[in-house]
Amino acid sequence: MSGGVDHGRRRVLAGLAVATTFSILSPFARSAGVDYPFTLGVASGDPLPDGFVIWTRLAPLFNAVDGRGGLNRAVAVRWRVASDAAMTRIVQQGEVMASERLAHSVHVEVAGLEAGRPYWYQFEGLGAQSPVGQSRTAPAVQALASARLGFVSCSHWERGYFSAYRHLAAEQPDLVFFLGDYIYDSSYAADSGKIIRAHGSGNAVSLGDYRNRYALYKTDPDLQALHAAAPSVATWDDHEVQNDYANRWSQDPKIPVAQFLQQRAAAYQAFYEHMPLRASSVPKGPDMRIYRRLDYGRLARFHVLDGRQYRSEQPCIPANGSHQGHIAANTCADLRNPARTMLGWQQEAWLDQGFAQSRAQWNVIAQDLLVAPLTQRDPTSQALGRWTDGWDGYMANRSRMLASIQRHRVNNPVFWGGDIHSFWATDLHVDGNDLDSPIVATEFVGSSVTSDGPPYNAFSQLLPLNPHVKFFDSRQRGYVSVQLEARQMLTRFRAISDPRDPQAGVSTLKSFVTGPGRAGVMTA
Repeated sequence: MSGGVDHGRRRVLAGLAVATTFSILSPFARSAGVDYPFTLGVASGDPLPDGFVIWTRLAPLFNAVDGRGGLNRAVAVRWRVASDAAMTRIVQQGEVMASERLAHSVHVEVAGLEAGRPYWYQFEGLGAQSPVGQSRTAPAVQALASARLGFVSCSHWERGYFSAYRHLAAEQPDLVFFLGDYIYDSSYAADSGKIIRAHGSGNAVSLGDYRNRYALYKTDPDLQALHAAAPSVATWDDHEVQNDYANRWSQDPKIPVAQFLQQRAAAYQAFYEHMPLRASSVPKGPDMRIYRRLDYGRLARFHVLDGRQYRSEQPCIPANGSHQGHIAANTCADLRNPARTMLGWQQEAWLDQGFAQSRAQWNVIAQDLLVAPLTQRDPTSQALGRWTDGWDGYMANRSRMLASIQRHRVNNPVFWGGDIHSFWATDLHVDGNDLDSPIVATEFVGSSVTSDGPPYNAFSQLLPLNPHVKFFDSRQRGYVSVQLEARQMLTRFRAISDPRDPQAGVSTLKSFVTGPGRAGVMTA
């Protein structure tokens, strides 16, 4: 992973010109007696018509044991935004202090820019310059401009290389969505036979652990290339904290709530420190607001959900008290209890309001899970049931959400999701238990970047029990590419050839066309 190759790739992918200062940089260069500080690259996110967030984190020793990245004092960081890739036409610039409190991360909310156009940005600190990143402002409020979009999820470092990120970057998207499991808190056992490249440490629990896990992932050249190529919008699933956690409850019943909330606070802080998020998402202890709306002109409204922080306790808890997801019998009353919520009552009301007020041509609900109901078999008993850790464990909330879409006559609702490490295309009926009820939304779920998929044959045998599922494949890793226009959404499931190969190729597994005014999956 030489600096020259990494930066050369980033220039090509993002369409960046070769600035003289930029071309001589190397992650292993030394300046002012300090190792190169921009080892984690740059990123931008949450675009508005007049600006976006630009991010970096100074970490000359990205894997320092204490999680501080090799720095122990505040550092002045200069930033600039230009209207050209060579960084010669500067339109905004300034200076901020990167402090120990947020691990020397920098979040600059740039404003005052023109709508619907690309910009380039760069940081300077400790005598070194960062790579140049490309971002883009959202279109003007009434614009119906088209958009190239992509979404990704579930990138386990130990299970392979992030080629999916490289190929998505090569498509030069206008906006990329990270839909959860950006990192994995857990590590495989050394003798598991699963490790393609090791985390080098055990499960993340402390703030230092989480910081170093993010820093490790951020050193990946393909992840850096994707962030440098386009602005992103990020939400989380469970592995940013702990597998199958729900609100204040650990999956392990032996961990007290107070102790788990300390772990959640550490995990949320590290998430903020490593994502291009606005100050409205700065965590307050174990609480962090990440659900939000982004309007992309009049073309699309993105409703970005948080499916973890506000959940009711996991349903149908077995006798051993475990909060891990499992297949529960359909007779378990918890599954349908209307007093239970996946999103939390405040976020549910916020989403209903967002549906009511939206005048966008498309309404995309970007979240972390498969929304469609799914009848499954318990792998041990073969009894039919529902998976408790997903939307099937919170059926009443799902019904309320889909009823809200129908009630407000929301324009062209499409759900995006991840988590399940497989590609899915489904019809969402307003009553998930009645497939004769109206189809109110379309759903596309992307496979994982690297994480292992569920057993293909076992799930394929379930499809006759789930006729609303129009496509399923768990054999491929990859991402989802979307071309969005006023009259059409073209969705392509993109599969990489082999996650074990850092030079893996890519192909289109399946394409779908969604037209306005007609919910449901249609093959292209």
